[in-house]
Amino acid sequence: MKNNLHCQARDYNRIAHAIHYLEDHVEDQPELDDLAAHVGLSTSHLQRVFSRWAGISPKRFLQFLTLRHSRQILRESGQNLLDTTHSSGLSSVSRLHDLYLRCEAMTPAEYRASGRGITIDYGVHPTPFGQCVIGLTDRGLCGFLFVKDNAEQTLHALQRNWKNAKFRNDDQRTKAVCREIFSASGTPGQPLCALIKGTSFQIKVWEALLNIPMGEIVSYQFVAENIDQPKSTRAVANAIASNPLHYLIPCHRVIQSNGMPGGYRAGPLRKKILLGWEAAQMESEGTAS
Repeated sequence: MKNNLHCQARDYNRIAHAIHYLEDHVEDQPELDDLAAHVGLSTSHLQRVFSRWAGISPKRFLQFLTLRHSRQILRESGQNLLDTTHSSGLSSVSRLHDLYLRCEAMTPAEYRASGRGITIDYGVHPTPFGQCVIGLTDRGLCGFLFVKDNAEQTLHALQRNWKNAKFRNDDQRTKAVCREIFSASGTPGQPLCALIKGTSFQIKVWEALLNIPMGEIVSYQFVAENIDQPKSTRAVANAIASNPLHYLIPCHRVIQSNGMPGGYRAGPLRKKILLGWEAAQMESEGTAS
């Protein structure tokens, strides 16, 4: 699994580099040969990288990143998508690897203590979407943040959220969690526990996000309406930006009502690529069924 995650992270970096180049040269409409040359690969090698990482061709993957595709998915997302909350509270099941996430919200007193008396083991690991920083307590995962600029800054962000906690590096312990998150053969019924630190409003928003299935996207306004606070769109956006568990609490599935991706704590390019990757997986599942 270690080598697999490292390979997937390397593929992601190449794909992100390629898509960034395309966005910077959108008026030039570069061909696949130009794209491959820019990332230092042959055209056939670039094709293999996309196929290995996303399961589809570069051309098809790029179609999932278009504004037209985002608007289409927004229209098709059912208006009752978030109506039903999970009976077990903050929980989610991934269709791909049967990862069951069970979250425990801190009490108000624990929230005010901001981690006092808690030890957090942390580590930096490769994932299919680049590097991540993981924070782990005895009560479960407390942070999963994709690295945007560098790992040190991302770790500092985790530490600021738990300013009174004790931090210690334990790559071996956090590596096991990273493997579980991205394993292709998860064990149904074995939950990945998480300890969530947030205000009541933030937790309400994050709970709503857990009800957005892979392959669906909704607007910030849609989330506000589905937590019965239709005038709180900006507050919803702020809560989403504070999501402590990237990918697991799928804040990347919330975009602007005009189809634009909107902000993302780990970078808007990563948000687009996450959505493109999920669309590719859903298409593959549909083809296989």
